[in-house]
Amino acid sequence: MKLILRADVDSLGHLGDIVDVKPGFGRNYLVPHGLAMPANKGNLKTFEMERKKLQSEMDTVKGAAQAMADKLAESRAIIRVRVGESDRMYGSVTTAHVVDELAKMGIELDRKKIVFSDSIRALGEYTMPVKLHPDVLCEIRVAVVSNDWIEGQPITIEEAEQAAQDAKAAKAAEAENIEEVAASNDAEQADDEPNE
Repeated sequence: MKLILRADVDSLGHLGDIVDVKPGFGRNYLVPHGLAMPANKGNLKTFEMERKKLQSEMDTVKGAAQAMADKLAESRAIIRVRVGESDRMYGSVTTAHVVDELAKMGIELDRKKIVFSDSIRALGEYTMPVKLHPDVLCEIRVAVVSNDWIEGQPITIEEAEQAAQDAKAAKAAEAENIEEVAASNDAEQADDEPNE
């Protein structure tokens, strides 16, 4: 069955392509969902008149998907879970948990757009690929922490090492500051003592 695509379809083609598909796929999915129309002379003329309108709609959808991708790239979902001894999780974290946490952050996302086939079964930080549009892919950072985790504590090993380095640098700066104050106090005392 030959069809004219009215939208970009994954693994099939782009807007305006004439594709050959199995009759059931065309009749039962592509045509009823408005993704394609039968390829005949009348529909070709109709499609050429609609092409600009359909292309602008596709561009609008792609632009919205790109804006969502930028928003997702900047955010990190922190999911709190119950843990037992030695930080072993009870259960697992799925895409539904991630979508719920994103909704709390004000980001609406369909869980089917998250391309993560497995579930998370350990604490840590993960990246999950998201396919918002056939041409727009991005990643979400997801941190899985225990219920007793306090905001501001490091989640990953890199964050813990960075926090330790920052603390060490702060201690060194404080020690240097104390030495400077002590030296200036000694100098002031030497100036205040009468010379005999």
